Amino acid sequence: MKIRHRVLFLLFLLSIITFLDRVCMNVVSKYVKADLSLDNQSFGYILGAFSLAYALFELPTGVLGDRIGPRRILTRVVLWWSGFTALTGTAFGFAYLLIVRFLFGMGEAGAYPNASIVISKWFPAIEVGRAQSVIWAAGRIGGALTPLLVIPLVHAVGWRSAFFVLGVVGCVWAGIWYYWFRDTPSEHSAISKDEIEEIESSRRQIANNHKISWQTIVRNPNIWILMLMCHLFFYASYFFTNWSSTYFQEGRHMTEDQAKNFVSLSYFLGAIGCVLGGFASDFLTKKYGLKIGRRVVGVAGLGSSSICFLGAGLTTDNELAGYLLALCVLLKDLTLPVAFAVCVDIGKRNSGTVTGAMNFAGQMGGFFITIIFGTIVQQTGNFNYPLFLIAACLIVSSALWFFIDPTKEIIATD
Repeated sequence: MKIRHRVLFLLFLLSIITFLDRVCMNVVSKYVKADLSLDNQSFGYILGAFSLAYALFELPTGVLGDRIGPRRILTRVVLWWSGFTALTGTAFGFAYLLIVRFLFGMGEAGAYPNASIVISKWFPAIEVGRAQSVIWAAGRIGGALTPLLVIPLVHAVGWRSAFFVLGVVGCVWAGIWYYWFRDTPSEHSAISKDEIEEIESSRRQIANNHKISWQTIVRNPNIWILMLMCHLFFYASYFFTNWSSTYFQEGRHMTEDQAKNFVSLSYFLGAIGCVLGGFASDFLTKKYGLKIGRRVVGVAGLGSSSICFLGAGLTTDNELAGYLLALCVLLKDLTLPVAFAVCVDIGKRNSGTVTGAMNFAGQMGGFFITIIFGTIVQQTGNFNYPLFLIAACLIVSSALWFFIDPTKEIIATD
């Protein structure tokens, strides 16, 4: 196995752990709310605290990764978030849990921008889309595994101990990463000269780019469109991350087992969508060029997902709604690796900073929908109204792909 594929395997595990920790609160929500006497609106603020912190610290952590390297940054990121994952299990009230989840989000911020930095340095340009697809498919696998692993664990040891176990898993990954990984291929003692040449032959132009400030990036119109697309896109993503279990159990009156199965199915199909999207984009890029290769997947994936979201909100058939929402994840996640591949396309050596900017906007979308969902449900008692809002956001996000140009690289000046 080539060394870069071993690097990708570690990032694959990282992404699984990220979503295990992130989705855990979703699948144990009924236990946490009952134990701490929280309603949906209060719980929405707790879930939103993670998204807000993640958004605020995403861009600075991406910039930091560009400057000092992903080896140290990802080690710090994983150790930090794992510590606060474990501390989630010690919560005794609303305020304490709010603070812990905010600090958890602060720690996890920068994980995917720094993964993009690793890809930009360790993979030939033609493999960027598929490498991103593997990472995001892993996240969806983590989401699919969460209800299957965590709910039996909760039944065995309680929801508090489940968070402690997940925290330990993250710490183990961080130790392996820091010991084995190196920021560039040439620094790794086990890599061959042939593989270094294979990687760097398409990266020489990137190596000659200058570092640029995040201020330069966010003044770029192309970046703003990318950020708005991601902001609206993540309204859908965070419905599944934070509220899907509550929606199925309280909104559709499903049993815990039924909800567990639909949450797991959603993320399993999302993994398929990520792989298909990344490979399809690379195939279309090779055949028709970068602009068409990225845009077609973005437009088709988000547009079709919007239709399924609308259908899920309109149907009175609970099972049909569950299957439509699972299909939504597959379709929208066609776009996920492509969006992050565009960050590498236009950011090059500064891909961590570009990814941080885009993901900042996305996480703010996650923050808003998390609060909005809990508030609408608490005030109206209707769990489908937020789905109509998400469907509208997805169709606009789909249209924005017509204006995103992955061929417009950011030009740095001395």
